[in-house]
Amino acid sequence: MRRKIFQVIRGSNPEQPLSFYFDYFITGLIIANVVAIVLESYEGILNQYERFFFIFELVSVVIFSIEYLLRVATADLLYPDKSKPKAVLKFIFSPFGLIDLLAILPFYLPFIMTIDLRFIRAMRLVRLLRILKLSRYMKSMQLIGRVLKDTAADLAITVLVCVILIVIASTLMFNLERDAQPEQFKNIGNAFWWAIATLTTVGYGDIYPVTGWGKLVSGIIAVLGIGLIALPTGIISSSFMEEMRKERERKRIAKIEAETGGKVCPHCGKPI
Repeated sequence: MRRKIFQVIRGSNPEQPLSFYFDYFITGLIIANVVAIVLESYEGILNQYERFFFIFELVSVVIFSIEYLLRVATADLLYPDKSKPKAVLKFIFSPFGLIDLLAILPFYLPFIMTIDLRFIRAMRLVRLLRILKLSRYMKSMQLIGRVLKDTAADLAITVLVCVILIVIASTLMFNLERDAQPEQFKNIGNAFWWAIATLTTVGYGDIYPVTGWGKLVSGIIAVLGIGLIALPTGIISSSFMEEMRKERERKRIAKIEAETGGKVCPHCGKPI
C-alpha cells in the first residue's frame, strides 16, 4: 500500500496512471492558491468573498498537509539506501521538503503559539512559496532548475564581478559627489543604490551625478553595465539550449528503443 502511494505522489509515473491525475490536481490547486492570494489583495473582493477564501484556504491546507505527511511516511522509499529515521530527516530538510512545510506552516502557527497579528500577516505571505511546489510537477520548472544548477559556478563569477564593480563605482561616486550633493550622497550606502540603478541601465533618476567627473564615471559604469548584465543572460541561454538539445536526444533514443525493442548507441543514435 505504501509503495502504491509513493508511486502516485512521487510524480508522473508510467507504472501508476493515477500519478498523472495527482500531478494535474496538485498543480491546479497550487495555481488556484496563487490566484486567491492575488484576489485577496483587492479589498472589495476580500470583503465580499472572505468566507469563501477562508474555506478555500482551509481545504488547501488540509490537502497540502496530507500530501506532506504522505511524503514523510514514504521517505524511506525515496531514499532506499538510508534507514527510515534518516530518510525522513533528509526529506524534511531537503529543498522540496522545506517548501512543502513552509507552504502550510503559516496556517498552523496561530494555533501553536501566541503571535503578534503583524507577524501573522507577514507569515501569510509565505503562502506564495506554494508556487515553488510547481517545480516538482512541471518539467519546464525542472529544466530551469537543471540549467541554473549547471551554470551556478559561471553565474557566481559574474555576480562577484558585478559586486566588485558596484563597490568600486559607489566609492568613487561618493568621493566625487558628496561635496556637490551632500543630501543625495550622504554615504557609500546611498551611492550603492545609484551604482545598481546605473549598472543595470535602469536609471530611475532619483540620484544622479552633477559634477563633470561624476558624469564621466557614470557614463563608463552605464556602458560597462550593458555588457556585464548581458553575461548571465548569455550563460543561461546557452545552457538552456544545450539542455533542450539533450532532452530532445533522450526522447529520440527512447522512441527508437520503444520501436525496435533494443538498445541504442548513445553516440550515433542507431540501434545496437
